[in-house]
Parts: sequence; structure tokens; C-alpha cells
Amino acid sequence: MENFNFYSPTFFAFGKDREDEAGSFVKRFGGSKVLIHYGGGSVVKSGLLDRVKASLDKEGIPYVLLGGVKPNPRSGLVYEGIELCKKENIDFVLAVGGGSVIDSSKAIAAGTVYDGDFWDFYMGKRIEEALPVGTILTIAAAGSEGSPDSVITKEEGMFKRGASGDAIRPKFSILNPALTQTLPPYQTAAGITDILAHLHERYLTNSKEVEVTDRLIEGLMLTMIHEGPRVIADPNNYDARANIMWVGMMAHNNSCGVGRSQDWNSHNIEHELSALYDCAHGAGLAVTMPAVFKYVYKHDVMRFAKLATRVWGCQMDFDNPEATALAGIAALENFLKGIGMPLNFAELGAKEEDIPALVKALCYGDGRTGSISGFVTLDENDCTKIYQMMV
Repeated sequence: MENFNFYSPTFFAFGKDREDEAGSFVKRFGGSKVLIHYGGGSVVKSGLLDRVKASLDKEGIPYVLLGGVKPNPRSGLVYEGIELCKKENIDFVLAVGGGSVIDSSKAIAAGTVYDGDFWDFYMGKRIEEALPVGTILTIAAAGSEGSPDSVITKEEGMFKRGASGDAIRPKFSILNPALTQTLPPYQTAAGITDILAHLHERYLTNSKEVEVTDRLIEGLMLTMIHEGPRVIADPNNYDARANIMWVGMMAHNNSCGVGRSQDWNSHNIEHELSALYDCAHGAGLAVTMPAVFKYVYKHDVMRFAKLATRVWGCQMDFDNPEATALAGIAALENFLKGIGMPLNFAELGAKEEDIPALVKALCYGDGRTGSISGFVTLDENDCTKIYQMMV
């Protein structure tokens, strides 16, 4: 295990109707004028936005609204939010929605107190200061409700990039599993896939002797494998949604990733798909992960074989561990297919003729120098082959 620092101060309020306490939490964490940031019509139609506003009114906290966040959130709305926060003297950002809304809120929070272009943070500058952020989660997927991370798509060039810093960890997050019960099955399945991807990205490590976090990751994967099909079969299964929602947070607040190197190549490769095609991030990951894993598994066959036996229940073939590793990847594919996720370009809506553009953006776009690194380093030739495997 490697040296690490871990700081995760988010206050979590979990359970039914906890969104009615939003105003008291904003006051508790120092907010006196709030930007309520949200997406489309669902939070309005469901009455959630009205309940949040009523909670703030009860505490005498004024607020300004900014809706319109789309999946794969865009830089244009972030710039609009930053200008609005400065104009209105906002001192707290409240995200009401899923990971896209939270990521956009974090970008606004960081950009508001920064003299330069907020995109500097998405080019590698560490976020050291931001307005406080709170969240009311409506989709279990991205894990942004407990993480120091944010992903934004820059509309000039359509580059999808991430930023990080403990300053943008939410001060509080309200997690009511009942708010996810109205999600369409496809969105639910995409969220399940995203959570599994966050776990895999940490499991694929070159660090040695990391049994504690290995076992944490394996346990969370087993929970998702159990609960995923249950919630697809019965969208109103509160208990299944509760377990999935908490795994989603645990998968990405980095408690499972400390003391070990991590991968993130699957995410980087997928980001180009969702940037170009505006597909659901989880759906893109369902197509990406199996291809990446089949391409890199020989780098550490026994790590993939361990995943196959401990999580997917495959029988270990000591004479041919490669067969065990591949059986585990096949089991992942079967699981993703079973919950309704796409597994190739055609099902995702991607096009083979776009592969050169995808590779160029991935390996050279926005300051990159020809490769991406994680579990293994992948150059443009590797990435081309991986995209071709998805076809």
C-alpha cells in the first residue's frame, strides 16, 4: 500500500423526505444567498424544486434559480452561472439533480472565486478554493455527491475533461432513494454501469498489497450485481435503490481508492464518445469497459482472474488463468446486457468512420501529447484498436 492523504468531510442526510431539510443544512454550512442549480423539467414536474424552495423560504434564505443543465454538462452554462453568482453575490451553490448538475455546480462554485478562466481547472490546475456546494441527489450514478471531482464538456472543440480538489467536495448531500424511483430503466441501468466503472477503475491497479481496498471494492461490486437486476425488475424497490445509492457514493468518494494507483483509461476513452454523440455516460462505459479490459488484461492476468473468481464466481483455472480472466470479462458483458445496456457502436449510435476523430481528440486534444496513462499507457495506436474492438 502506498502513502496517502484522505479527507472526506461531506455530511450525508440519507432517507425519505430529507430534501425538506435543505434550508436548515444550507444555514448550518454558512449559506446566506443560494444559487439553486438544476437540469430539466423532472425536478419541476415532480414538485421537488418547489419543496426545496419552500425549505429555503422557511429558513429565510433568498435564492436565485439556474436550470438547463444537460447530460454531459456544458461550459457555456458554467460561464453563465459564474456571472450570475458574481452579480447576485451568491455564497452557496445548491445542486438539485444528478451528477451532471452537481458537476456543473462545482465548476460554477470554483469559477466564481477564481480570477481566471474556470477551464484552467479542467486543464490540470488543482482547485484550492470554491463556494460551498450542497447537493440533493436524484440519480445514483456519478458519485459526485461525495467526491472532489467534476467533469465538464468544453463546447469549443467538444472536449470532455475532469477537474479535482477537496474544495469542491459537497458540504452536505441529501440522498433520498425514493427520488430515483421515477427514473426510466435505461437511466437506472446507465447509473449502475457508471458505479461499476468507478469500482473497476480503482480495482485495476499496479500497487501491491492493497487487500483492504480490494475487498471493499469487491464487496461493493457484489452488492451492485445483486441489487442491479432487482431494481430493473422492480423500479419501486426502495431497499434496492437505497443500497445502490449508497454504493454510488462509496464508489467515488475515493475511500476505495486510497493507497493505490488507479486506472481511468476506460473513462477517458468513453468521454470522447459522450462528448461527440451526447450519449449517456454509463451507456458509453458499457461499450468501452469490456473492450479496454480485453485489450489490457495480459498486463496483469492474475488481477483480472481474481476479479473473475471473487466477484463473478468463475472457477479458477490454474493451468490457464487467462481463460479465467476472460470469463470474468464475459460475465461483466452478460450482466450489462441483462440490465439493458448497449455493448457495441451500433447499439450506442456511434460510427466506425469517426474513430480517427475520436482518437485525435483523446490523445491530442486540449493539451494532451499522444497518449493516456493508467493501469497501462495507451498510445494512439492502442486507442484506435480499442475503439475498433467496440465496433
